[in-house]
Amino acid sequence: MSRAAETGVDWHPELMTGRPACDGPQLLRNFVGGEFIAGPRSFAKVSPVTGATLFEVTEAGESTVDAAVAAARAALRGPWGRMHERDRAAVLRRVADELERRFADLVVAEVADTGKPISQARTLDVPRGAANFRAFAEIAASMPTESFTTATAGGGRALNYALRKPVGVVAVIVPWNLPLLLLTWKVAPALACGNAVVVKPSEETPSSATLLAEVMAAAGVPEGVFNLVHGFGPDSAGEILTRHPGVDAITFTGESATGTAIMRAAADGVKAVSFELGGKNAGLVFADADLDAAVTGSVRSSFTNGGQVCLCTERIYVQQPVFAEFTERLAARAAELAYGWPADEATMNMPLISAAHRAKVLGHYDLARAEGATVLTGGGVPSFGDARDGGAYVQPTVLTGLATTARTNREEIFGPVCHVAPFDDEDEAYALANESEYGLAATVWTRDVGRAHRAGLRLDTGIVWVNTWFLRDLRTPFGGMKTSGIGREGGRHSLDFYSELTNVCLELS
Repeated sequence: MSRAAETGVDWHPELMTGRPACDGPQLLRNFVGGEFIAGPRSFAKVSPVTGATLFEVTEAGESTVDAAVAAARAALRGPWGRMHERDRAAVLRRVADELERRFADLVVAEVADTGKPISQARTLDVPRGAANFRAFAEIAASMPTESFTTATAGGGRALNYALRKPVGVVAVIVPWNLPLLLLTWKVAPALACGNAVVVKPSEETPSSATLLAEVMAAAGVPEGVFNLVHGFGPDSAGEILTRHPGVDAITFTGESATGTAIMRAAADGVKAVSFELGGKNAGLVFADADLDAAVTGSVRSSFTNGGQVCLCTERIYVQQPVFAEFTERLAARAAELAYGWPADEATMNMPLISAAHRAKVLGHYDLARAEGATVLTGGGVPSFGDARDGGAYVQPTVLTGLATTARTNREEIFGPVCHVAPFDDEDEAYALANESEYGLAATVWTRDVGRAHRAGLRLDTGIVWVNTWFLRDLRTPFGGMKTSGIGREGGRHSLDFYSELTNVCLELS
């Protein structure tokens, strides 16, 4: 069977130009109980690069979501639900192998959906997808549980030990900014713990999730263990899934307002939730920092993926002695970031995900000006003179001159923009960074080892990077404080969410 025949989709590299790979849009379908199924309604997936329609996508209604949850429940009652951790780990390794075999197709799907540079898809998104399955295969197969010998009142002994069991059917709802990376980050530990999943990708990025369904089938994952439903949030697949009584847990990455709505839906069934939500992340640059590294790292943390990463830095605070030099160099570097087609290896700037999101980001650019910001670079829309003028591009933008109370410094923009402001001493730096309703991540640039350790205690964030950004060990806890999320994922923290613990107490005397 050809790859195109597996889903009816031809993952031709032409998709990366923002043009369909054949005459007329192709159809991406739902995946339920091991089969790709269409439905009565569909919606268009538009290229962020050119605005052209790339695919039609089948929208899952209530009956399709019901069937997906039922298929997942049936899989839990079958061999999958009783499989040993080592055997499940072997299945996950086969998934990783198959992801690597389909590497080129996954790159095409990621670039077509998001418009990101091919260099990023090749070096980050797709490799991390395979790495997530391998990492959680090892973690789940080797992670111990608790065991205690207990003295009883009569002078005897009892043995207490814990068992991990699947939590059940997990709804996995992922955003459009890093679609494959974040999808595999959740699906891999969920399957490693023996659960069955129903995945709802963003309507903006349906392609890599569809390809992952192919990968699951090719890797021998049993029918019903992985199910995929396409659609929107309210009054569509997303809301139907989160309110479904057959769902036992919900994991979600996305904006805080959507997380709030999902939490209300989950409350009715007292479902377990894990949320990684928004951020208005701060970067602190101290006078003793390696300024070359701080500038390069801040360009990366502010503008990678078009600034469309919840971990991106939107507020940068710089100690007074180096404020002028840092700000000048940052603005110059932002202005030099290369435009190009996504398939060009030298391309750095990517479009925003949609025209609607571009309008939102441009609205924030206008708001910044109205609040009195000085625009050091960017602030508008680039012009290409080709099909990319129909896309969703904006210019990387560096602002300064605003108060901490300005909306620009308080609301998550989720675009390629940062505001730079000065500070005097360490206490002020931490106070400025913490003056936010969000608490996801922070970056600190300093050569002072003591300060580096103090920052971890003083910053109200789930992640603190010192002299780096976006460097992850998959065994460590990941998540945010305040409105940036609930719970932690990564390593055993993922296993704790995706499994239920049962204590067994055995009287020995």
